[in-house]
Amino acid sequence: MGITVNGLDELRKLAGGDLGTSGWIEVTQERIGTFADATGDHQWIHTDPERAAQGPFGAPIAHGYLTLSLFIPLFTELLEVRGVTTKVNYGLNKVRFPAPVKAGSRIRLVARLASVEDVPGGVQITVDGTIEVEGGAKPAAVLQSLSRFYA
Repeated sequence: MGITVNGLDELRKLAGGDLGTSGWIEVTQERIGTFADATGDHQWIHTDPERAAQGPFGAPIAHGYLTLSLFIPLFTELLEVRGVTTKVNYGLNKVRFPAPVKAGSRIRLVARLASVEDVPGGVQITVDGTIEVEGGAKPAAVLQSLSRFYA
């Protein structure tokens, strides 16, 4: 399981350290279809398995932003911050999608807590994350995520 901290002082002590590796999540065709419905992005490389099998990736692939959105459930396996009133996704500094996630693949997160900085009423953390594809030579996503925790 992940790391649990109680309050901002304990969170500050983790700065610069590895947070570990999450479990695997399967990215099913159903999940891809649901994401397509939610976003209105029904491009055939995501939603048409027969046509996608003949396309550049040999199978339907997840939307890059679907892969990115799975950062949150993967990250919550790695770090739980207790003793705060509010947790907010503050944004991203960098995101790249080096490799596609084919339907039926499994992904996981490897993360490091790059920094913890004070902000009015709380802290802002910067997490360096790599979303790996099981058996893949390249990661599906490399990102730097910002979150804020308020006392």
